[in-house]
Amino acid sequence: MKKSFNPFLPLNEYIPDGEPHVFGDRVYLFGSHDREGGNKYCELGDYVVYSAPITDLSDWRYEGVIYKAKQDPFAKDDSQLYAPDVVRGNDGRYYLYYNLIGGTLEGDSPISVSPISVAVCDTPAGKYEYYGYVRNPDGSPLRRFITADPAVINDNGVIRLYYGWSLSSKAAEAHGHKSDQAAQDLPPEVLRERLIEAQMMLFNKSREEILSEPDGIVMGAYTVTLADDMLTITSEPVRIIPGEFSAKGTSFEGHAFYEASSIRKVGNLYYFIYSSQLSHELCYAVSKYPDKGFTFGGTIISNGDVGYRGRKEEDRLNMTGNNHGSIEYINGQWYIFYHRHTHRSTYSRQACAEPIIILPDGSIPQVEMTSCGLNGGPLPAEGEYPAAIACNLSNGAMPHITNRKIDSDIPFITHGDDERYITNIKQNTRIGFKYFAFDGPCVLKVVTRGKGNGSFTVSANEKEVGVIPLSSSEIWSESSTVVDIRGTVALYFTYNGSGEAEFLSFRFEDKS
Repeated sequence: MKKSFNPFLPLNEYIPDGEPHVFGDRVYLFGSHDREGGNKYCELGDYVVYSAPITDLSDWRYEGVIYKAKQDPFAKDDSQLYAPDVVRGNDGRYYLYYNLIGGTLEGDSPISVSPISVAVCDTPAGKYEYYGYVRNPDGSPLRRFITADPAVINDNGVIRLYYGWSLSSKAAEAHGHKSDQAAQDLPPEVLRERLIEAQMMLFNKSREEILSEPDGIVMGAYTVTLADDMLTITSEPVRIIPGEFSAKGTSFEGHAFYEASSIRKVGNLYYFIYSSQLSHELCYAVSKYPDKGFTFGGTIISNGDVGYRGRKEEDRLNMTGNNHGSIEYINGQWYIFYHRHTHRSTYSRQACAEPIIILPDGSIPQVEMTSCGLNGGPLPAEGEYPAAIACNLSNGAMPHITNRKIDSDIPFITHGDDERYITNIKQNTRIGFKYFAFDGPCVLKVVTRGKGNGSFTVSANEKEVGVIPLSSSEIWSESSTVVDIRGTVALYFTYNGSGEAEFLSFRFEDKS
């Protein structure tokens, strides 16, 4: 069996917003499709699928393009396809639910809330064909609330659709908009009016539509049921989780719904997985019912390990950005699928996964990002590994960003000449790989280049075990040291020196 590491797909592949589903004896990863080094979300305008046997999560197979934006009759030349989900209908066919962004259907809003569209196929990863859009009983498109990020489940023959979006003050701040304390101090009635006006502008909603809702807010996570045609709603949408501006006094306060709906049923409990108002974390809510009674469960993962063992946001271990994914039970083990960010951008995201446990009380403890993800245990300290599988990459002051590229002076993963590597490595940059299994002394070699003159301090967990000298070089050059490590450790490389370096790969060889 091959080794598996994060990201678990080829390093030139960017599939964020992952929805893993087991169909038969394979697990399929459905998601958006970013361009490497892209300039906007889902820039490639198509969906591609990878699948793996449930017995070998190192053996991912490219299934090809399953659907293109241009197949949607309302698409324009530059339309994108946002986070999808797939469900098997009662007729045995597979239905793909998605948002077309930049379409022409009348009523589309300025903020990616086109109606939820549907495509269909006879197989999980075949060629999907456009089928229609989710509609009201009178045939008009479903537009109530914010029809973004669809998630769907076949609940013993009942097809349930979940969707929604919410403003997040944290995401706004990460986009460069600082919180306006003066506005926060305004009287409640003035703040409410500002929120109504913001919803009207952003979501193309009338004042009447907004005020018709109980709290004058159309944001949050909602659910409806669908008819056998997989398009027509058969129930009124109901809110199951509040957004930030409706969460005060609820169990969701501080971790309210932002985006990224996903739904799973585990035994007799419904698990709703979502991205919280903090944006970088995937949280879960639990209920005995599919459409009510959800309470906050906790955080499953953060793409900066914020919250893990009490870690604060200012101590994040990576540049953080949006997160989207879900859980899936594969061959006797639960996993959380999520994405990480590269290129100092939120537009080049890669799929990662970690094993999780669901405790007898139904809770899911938060897990950390690792490099060994789907490997079933630590990676062996043998052979060569790309530096781009680093699960921690920090200069001690990494930012949280959203909806943009930045030019901040931070280390980051990038590409060039068909290579993926870490660049802008400067004094005190720390690069972490979790976890590796060692059984004694070995030669550790690194491949680097750049104008840096200094060294990598190598640590096993927090103990220094070696120093690798690095010299300025315009081409990839190899340096090494001998390390004596036993057991499973987190392997760290910390740069000390002047200038900046780039890190392509590292290799373990026998000491002899």
